[in-house]
Amino acid sequence: MYDCVNSRGVNTLVAMTIDQPHAAVVCARRVAETLNEALDFEPTFMSTDDKRALLLAIADDERRLAALKLKAMAASADVAEHDGARDIAAWIAPRTQAEARPLRAEQRLAQALDQRYAQVAAGMAAGGVSVEQAEVIVRGLDALPDRIGIEVLRRAEAELVDHATTYNPTELRILARRILDVVAPEIAEAEEARRLEEEEQKALEKCRLLFKPLGDGSTRISGLLPEDVAERLRTYLHAFTSPRKQQGAIGGEEDRIPYARQLGQAFCALLEHLDPAKLPEHGGDATTMVVTVPIDSLRASLGVAEAGPEQKLSASAVRRLACTANILPAVLGGKGEVLDLGRQRRLFSRAQRRAMRLRDKRCRAEGCSIPAAWAEAHHLRPWSEGGSTDLDDGVLLCSFHHHRIHDRRFGYDVLPNGDLRMFAVR
Repeated sequence: MYDCVNSRGVNTLVAMTIDQPHAAVVCARRVAETLNEALDFEPTFMSTDDKRALLLAIADDERRLAALKLKAMAASADVAEHDGARDIAAWIAPRTQAEARPLRAEQRLAQALDQRYAQVAAGMAAGGVSVEQAEVIVRGLDALPDRIGIEVLRRAEAELVDHATTYNPTELRILARRILDVVAPEIAEAEEARRLEEEEQKALEKCRLLFKPLGDGSTRISGLLPEDVAERLRTYLHAFTSPRKQQGAIGGEEDRIPYARQLGQAFCALLEHLDPAKLPEHGGDATTMVVTVPIDSLRASLGVAEAGPEQKLSASAVRRLACTANILPAVLGGKGEVLDLGRQRRLFSRAQRRAMRLRDKRCRAEGCSIPAAWAEAHHLRPWSEGGSTDLDDGVLLCSFHHHRIHDRRFGYDVLPNGDLRMFAVR
């Protein structure tokens, strides 16, 4: 503001500084005042049409206010520097009781819109693009290779901003991955091939599998796998968790197990069904599991076997594994001499398993209708008790009931039709 007066009565311009807020601040305060007025109304008494109009107007206002906030954040590095904050997100968080992490994501988006993606920013200012949509568009554009050129990038940005009025963030994410098919079809296929190769290579570089023994008989497995490998594993596990039952079959206990636990049990079953003969030998017997167990422990309901320097198994687990796995129990007598070494020769042969499939048709647990193709061969009488590997001593059980029959908390009776009725041991 200026005043035009001097000491001799001649008008002159003299600057007078008045502390007046910027017009943007004034507008924001007017918005707050208008909101206060709107909050005084009770939506319950509004008509249906007015409620529709109010909800849509609020959504539009939220997008525009978000656009203004991002513009301000992109230009406010000086605020953080002046007040000693690391960045503007760190400055805002304590003053608004907000979490810093989402604010930092907004800060990155604000910088991207300010420096690279003016069309997305304009779409937000017009109310046609939400924050979530803007984040998806920016990530999709950033993923495009630099070699496509600035013109193709700008066409892709315009196309995605236009689609934001029709598609939600999830749908936009899919469109962003295929945007070159629309704006540059002549290079889309080649770029897609390069992108897939790069993604697959990065997935292999990030591939991890970690084992953490919990000290309670279980181990936590966590990892990061390439997508195709994970899908392959998921397919294999589904084969174990979703075997086809006979039409009209009555559901059993195995059907009520939480699916996450079913997947865990399916993973165990998958490993037990691997053909060790087809695994790499690494110059020796590294793929054969050797378990040391005293003969008295193997015959008893309780006992401990050693599968390695720090790995122990129950005798019942050894007996179950011996039905299907490539396991060599080193059975020791009273003085530690080896009484038996070679459980492999006591496994049911392929021909015997086929014969059992023809005979049993399904899992022979009472009420279970899981087909024989999904079942495992089980020794009704363990060899440690004088049993033999022949058809009369074999029976087919699904993975669930095979685990159950080796659980010492349960017993079973053989019914006249050959089915096994399992019961809890009191």
